[in-house]
Amino acid sequence: MTSAAELLARAAELRPLISDNAERGERDRRIPAETLEALVSAGLFRLVQPKAYGGHELSMTELLEICATVAEADGGTAWVLTLCNTGAWIAGLFPERAQEELWGADPEALICGALPPTSTSRKVDGGHRLTGRWYWSSGSWHASWALLGLPLTDDSGAVVDQGIALVPKAELGFEDTWDMAGMQSTGSNCLIAEDVFVPAHRIVSLPQAVRGELGVHHPRYRAGFGATLTLVLTAPQLGMGRAALRIVRAAADTKAVATTTYARQTDSVAFQLQLAEAATRIDTAHLHTFRAAADIDDAAARGVQPDPVTKARVRADTVWAIEQVRQAIELLLTAHGASGFAHSSALQRIWRDSAVAARHAVAVLPVGLEVYGKALLGREDQITPVL
Repeated sequence: MTSAAELLARAAELRPLISDNAERGERDRRIPAETLEALVSAGLFRLVQPKAYGGHELSMTELLEICATVAEADGGTAWVLTLCNTGAWIAGLFPERAQEELWGADPEALICGALPPTSTSRKVDGGHRLTGRWYWSSGSWHASWALLGLPLTDDSGAVVDQGIALVPKAELGFEDTWDMAGMQSTGSNCLIAEDVFVPAHRIVSLPQAVRGELGVHHPRYRAGFGATLTLVLTAPQLGMGRAALRIVRAAADTKAVATTTYARQTDSVAFQLQLAEAATRIDTAHLHTFRAAADIDDAAARGVQPDPVTKARVRADTVWAIEQVRQAIELLLTAHGASGFAHSSALQRIWRDSAVAARHAVAVLPVGLEVYGKALLGREDQITPVL
């Protein structure tokens, strides 16, 4: 059995390769094959996959640490690694028959997905027939299966539930739509279903998943569903923040403060203050993130769901951590100077990747704080069912 420490060491060893290929990944709008193969060979896409299919079943804390380490080399690569691992965690909620179809023939199968129910479905004998389009499915260039949100209907056609369907990518259409200012290498393209049959054993209820009512035996897969899917988004940000801080610190001793008498940034009190503030914001992000991860891991170990306030606080921890990193990177670029925006500088890619990732729907700061505020007050008018 491979330990979390060994997997973390493998992630660190791959950073030079990932970094060298980062510019190509951005240009090609997908992870380069060499990088992908190295991550697969290192077992880094199987961090939370069930052990029954060769996975490692790591904790949330361990997952975040490893994915953040990869993000120090490239945020887009870490984003795909994080979300494909999250897809494997969601697949762990499905019945054994579905998991066997997914991993039985190919234990290294990767899973992308998009859970908003941007689709229609029709109940038929043995399952549902699914039609729809799902945008922004990260890792869709590389995955062989997809998790897709859908409305579940009864025999009359009325919507009675919201579900998640596990579908072979070979049964789906694909449209190359991802062309953004940042996170280009995530290849978050559009998946298309046209009257695709999905058997009942490859569909689970989203509300039941949120409430922990799917009858999953392993405690690792009973941890808070919404909290897990939210908190994972911090991992790429943590790594990008650390990388930006390292780059700016390394350059400071030989870089002047333009238009001043300072021949070295390290001698400037103004620079010292900016650097300290940025580092503290990054530290704050880590403290919030790993407190939330510890809460998820503790609940999983005890075989219970986090209480509603804790779930909402994880959402707030997530958005707060992401915002702290985003602001830290902005500050670091200002402290470093305009040269950080040169195409030859990794700083500008980190800045763009962080900024785009920080605009993910579940990372919006005011929304996350409203969710937490309502929970603290015990209000019934919560604005999201996925907690």
